Amino acid sequence: MDPVSTASLEVSGLAFAYPDGHQALFGVDFCVARGERVALLGPNGAGKTTLVLHLNGILTGGTGTVKVAGLPVGRQHMAEIRRRVGIVFQDPDDQLFMPTVREDVAFGPAAAGLKGAELEERVDRALERVGMAEFKDRPPHHLSFGQRRRVAVATVLAMEPEILVLDEPSSNLDPASRRELADILRSLDVTVLMVTHDLPYALELCPRSLILSEGVIAADGRTGEVLADDELMRAHRLELPFGFDPRSVTMGA
Repeated sequence: MDPVSTASLEVSGLAFAYPDGHQALFGVDFCVARGERVALLGPNGAGKTTLVLHLNGILTGGTGTVKVAGLPVGRQHMAEIRRRVGIVFQDPDDQLFMPTVREDVAFGPAAAGLKGAELEERVDRALERVGMAEFKDRPPHHLSFGQRRRVAVATVLAMEPEILVLDEPSSNLDPASRRELADILRSLDVTVLMVTHDLPYALELCPRSLILSEGVIAADGRTGEVLADDELMRAHRLELPFGFDPRSVTMGA
């Protein structure tokens, strides 16, 4: 099967410089097939955030192309692109601003025109997928950090995206919340691109990893093999936790 024909995401020759002249991306190329879970790794300053902001058109104006399910990211398709690419930011409080969990999850679909029973069903389904249905009427600020992160995921799932982009999803989570989120992510039938410094989490959840370094893709391979390549890891300032051996861990499926 041709991977391009089933691609959720195709990035080709993507280069971008900020108005101050700082060049963040120098020609990024990669393809993510439908249903893949892929980790995007790299040191601080590698261009990961700049890349992510191109995936749904928050940043534009560079060179190269980004396609989502075959649609080029551009003004003509922007509404559909932003429905198909859901970004879950590192801080859930950046996404939760309504008086109740239900209203937060309903916000996107309501803005897209959903109403009545159809809207309620969409909200309920998204909350059930993240195990937060019983908290529907709670104010988000009364929830734990891990619960708020799950609700933030639900706000994106309510838009029924094709691609879920997660920015440091395990940061600031206690071990139980970290495991609960991993179980949720494994259960979702969507394409996942996970930006993370948490290398064991990448190994647990993502069979494939990309290393973005100095604005280009420096490595693309099976996560266990990427993390076990000591020379590659050192070259791109990536360090595993003390005592963690990726060779001894069974890969997540």
